[in-house]
Amino acid sequence: MDYQSQVDQNIEILRQDLPTLFEKDISYDIYTQNIYFQDPVNKFKGKINYRIIFWTLRFHARLFFSEIYFDLHDVSQSAEDIILATWTVRGVLRVPWKAQIFFNGYSTYKLNQDALIYEHIDTWDRKPGEILQQFFRKGKN
Repeated sequence: MDYQSQVDQNIEILRQDLPTLFEKDISYDIYTQNIYFQDPVNKFKGKINYRIIFWTLRFHARLFFSEIYFDLHDVSQSAEDIILATWTVRGVLRVPWKAQIFFNGYSTYKLNQDALIYEHIDTWDRKPGEILQQFFRKGKN
């Protein structure tokens, strides 16, 4: 498979995987073994750790939320070696006051010469502390 075809396949896999990442596991074939991941609270290397972060997301989603959604807005190739995904996370916490969580972000995926993802950086539209403060606000009934 040529480089551009692999990029197109990666985009399609991300379009399928990301909306359900709180419900089921993603495909790991499009990532390198030493994938580097960073978001505002985590930073690590390695596909094993990458798998663990997605398992942890699913576990905490089921444990702490009565509803949780990963709304994928767009996935596109923004440069020859970069895929960009824009998204929103929203949910309702399992607390009596039904606090709601909501934040936007984007994921930047960098590709190696084989079009495999070697770096995944998540950027959020607010600081982790601001997101955490949402846990204590009363939600809608």
